[in-house]
Amino acid sequence: MKLLGYLVCCLALGIVGSACAASSGKTAGNIVAMTTARRYEPATVTIDKGDTVTFSNDSEEPHSVTAYEGRVPPGARYFSTGDFPSEEQARDNVTGGLVQKGDTFEVTLTKPGVYEYFCIPHESQGMKGQIVVEG
Repeated sequence: MKLLGYLVCCLALGIVGSACAASSGKTAGNIVAMTTARRYEPATVTIDKGDTVTFSNDSEEPHSVTAYEGRVPPGARYFSTGDFPSEEQARDNVTGGLVQKGDTFEVTLTKPGVYEYFCIPHESQGMKGQIVVEG
């Protein structure tokens, strides 16, 4: 009977542990969808430093992923679709940084902090997001 009680306790702890891990704020697979609703889903992703975030265009429209240059941690590498070296250059060449339907864009972040980004064609409609890097 003690063995049965022990097994039930272990099972209960496993379920509680899984629930705690699921509520930690980390996104399973670190995937962000670019949607038809002109949104990033989820809008906020929490990752560990050195992890990669994959943006997937699930929409019929092309989108971009463009960091706000002044809203990345100090010393962090700037990122954008099209691999532009600055936000200004990304804005000046919108078509060169568009992600088409079914395509993806990946970014690996190594500096802890908050990275804010947006979609150039849909910024005014609120297509913005952030990546929180812990570490």
